[in-house]
Parts: sequence; structure tokens; C-alpha cells
Amino acid sequence: MTLPFEGSGKRFYPYFWYLKNKYGGRVAKVPLDGGFTCPNRDGSKGTGGCIYCSPAGSGDFISPSSSISQQFEAYRSSMLSKWTPVGYIPYFQSFTGTYAPVERLRELYTQAVRLPDTVGLAIATRPDCISPEICGLLAELEEQTDVTVELGVQTIFDRTAERCNLCHTFADFQQALALLQSIPVSICVHLINGLPGETPEQMVQSARTVGSMGIHAVKLHALHVLRHTRLAEQNYTCLTQEAYVTIVCDQLEVLPPQVVIQRLTGDGKGTDLLAPDWSRNKRSVLAAIDRKLKARNSVQGCKL
Repeated sequence: MTLPFEGSGKRFYPYFWYLKNKYGGRVAKVPLDGGFTCPNRDGSKGTGGCIYCSPAGSGDFISPSSSISQQFEAYRSSMLSKWTPVGYIPYFQSFTGTYAPVERLRELYTQAVRLPDTVGLAIATRPDCISPEICGLLAELEEQTDVTVELGVQTIFDRTAERCNLCHTFADFQQALALLQSIPVSICVHLINGLPGETPEQMVQSARTVGSMGIHAVKLHALHVLRHTRLAEQNYTCLTQEAYVTIVCDQLEVLPPQVVIQRLTGDGKGTDLLAPDWSRNKRSVLAAIDRKLKARNSVQGCKL
């Protein structure tokens, strides 16, 4: 069987390889702030947010601006000083990107897909913020560009979700997935390794389970401790780099080879990151993952 990542130089299906084969070159994902909030902050589901969520709602690296086009141009100017993409994917990253009236969403998404050299649209959201009306809008947009919905599931275990004040359940994810799979959009699932009280076996089970549900991509990263979060006030010990690398390799082995790996590590804003310190060096973490997969002589999906 020919694996979709053959020729990439990786033992898993990297996002850059997927984009190169789909669009003919390197594509830049542009993080945007659409002015959203979250039902876990405004009192609809809870207050204070998830225990690890920063005051910027994961949008810490976005250039502050009131305009979608200004945010885009600021990021593009910075990107062009390093390399020239063949296209861009506007990415509503901050807070919950579907948590607004449908007409407001239509306005924001339409602005984004009309930005220069746009080849797609990505929207980060919660599993409990997908509705039939929103799916109708996403289906309309899919006729204009490639749409990806990123669901912040983090874990399949409801007890973990309760400890982290996620205020959504695995059943919410199943319902959202069913709605999204009724329309022609791509689905990317976010998982966090190292959530309080969770074992490595549970983290691998989360990857195995979501990978079996017909998703298109995943993002994996370690839990970070950031300033001004509830987690920073708790007695929490982060995963070591060695433990994290082992868990990621175990997860890759049980993810189907056709699932695109959009991310294998992440980092917090430097001035706000309290731990783990090793997450600041992405290249080191990624290199360690590559070495361990090679030492195991394993590839993505080999244990399915």
C-alpha cells in the first residue's frame, strides 16, 4: 500500500506535504481575531474559560487590529520577509470562531475568503458551537473555497473535561461531528496531552478514538502553563519532553495514515509561558519525535 506521506521525508502525514500536493507549493495559514468570545466565558456554559486558556483565547500571536484585512496584511508582510507562499488560509483562531449570529459569521467569513491569494478558510471552535444553521453557511462557503473546521475536543474523557472546566462533553463532539460530516468540509481535531489526572494510555486512546471517526486532520500539543490562567494557580506538573515525545509517537502509531498531522507540538507566548520550558524549542521536540519513530522503525498507522 502506498502511504500518502511517501516522499515527504517523514514517518507521518505532515501538513506541509498535504498543502504542497493540494496547492502546488507552500501555503501560509494566517491567524485572525474575529472579535469572538466563548460560551465558557460569557456565562452561557461557564465563566473563566478552560483552566489553561489565556486571556487572548489562544490568539496570543495575532497582531492587534480592528480590521480583518489589516490583521491579514500585517501577517502577510511579516511572512513575505521570510518566504513567498503560493496562497493563504485565513484562520479564525481566537476564542470560539462559530459563536455568533449566523449573519455576523457570514460577514466575517466572506471578508476572509475575499482576501488576496486565499485558497481556503479555517475556523477554530468548540464542539458545542456547531448547529445546522452554521453548517448551512459553511456548505455555502465550501462552494467558494476549501473550508476546514477545527474542533477543540482536547480529550474524549468527560472526567478530564470536568477537571479542566471545558464545559463540553464527548457527546457534544459526536453531535458536532455528525453535523459537519453531512456537509463537504474538512474536520481537524485538537487534542492536548498532559491534561491533569489523565494517563498516557488515555491520551493514546483519545487519538485512537477520534482517528477512527472519519476526521481529516489532527493537532497535538502538550499542555502549557500560561500566566493569568487558572492552571497557573494549581499544583500541576508538566510532562517531560521525553514523556511527551513517547506519547506522540504512540498516538501516531494508532492514527490512520490518511489523517493529516497539522501539528505535533506548540508553544505559548514567550513572556507568558511558565512551563514546560522545553516547548520553547519546537525544532528540538520535532527532531526528537522523528528520532524515536525511526528508532522504533514505525510509521503513522502501523499499529492499527
